[in-house]
Amino acid sequence: MGAMSARRSPKQNRLLAALPATDLLRLLPHLERVLLPLGAVIYESGGEQAHVYFPASGIVSLLYVMKDGAAAEIAVVGNEGVVGIALFMGGQTTPSRAVVQSAGSAWRVEPAAIKAEFARGGALQRLLLRYTQALITQMTQTAVCNRHHLLEQQLCRWLLLSLDRLPSNQLVMTQQLIANMLGVRREGVTEAAGRLQADGLIDYSRGRINVLDRGRLEKRACECYAVVRLESDRLLERGATLSA
Repeated sequence: MGAMSARRSPKQNRLLAALPATDLLRLLPHLERVLLPLGAVIYESGGEQAHVYFPASGIVSLLYVMKDGAAAEIAVVGNEGVVGIALFMGGQTTPSRAVVQSAGSAWRVEPAAIKAEFARGGALQRLLLRYTQALITQMTQTAVCNRHHLLEQQLCRWLLLSLDRLPSNQLVMTQQLIANMLGVRREGVTEAAGRLQADGLIDYSRGRINVLDRGRLEKRACECYAVVRLESDRLLERGATLSA
């Protein structure tokens, strides 16, 4: 497979890559490659979801939206996962909003196709259920983190989870957007990012964050990052083994 073909392969997504060849071939006619522009809203809070998305690159943020319009990020999804779990879990809608945090591409599937494949009870069903468990863990840990840990620790966790889903150590993100994601004041993010920069962990300039020392960033983060990372790896690696 050439470099261009590899960049456009559904196997860029870890869940699709873990499917047995016969299962992937059955799903292949229903997969459509789409671009995920920065800031694009994949689905709105309470709105009916038209597709399930398997990201190949980029990051999608799941945000919980309050009645007054305020929002906070509850999870991030990259090429390890899928966006739109309500469709195959039977809910159809969700109170969260899905927004592209880092531009990329994805493979999307219409509801009828994903539901039919899920109902077969095979490899895809097992992978999707395991991923859903990993996503629930991330959401739960985010809630605990936002309640009990310092903003600097939350920022470190957020940076690390984002880096895990990107091909480089650089993020393009303004402090205001980070504040919106974390549901805090921009001034707090400015202070926390300033401390990390002063200590040589990151370099922040003109909306670009370069992580200079990931090891020290992990040490400054709270336990929440490690919990989410280990549980996700455990479930998805185990799921890939079961599907082989």
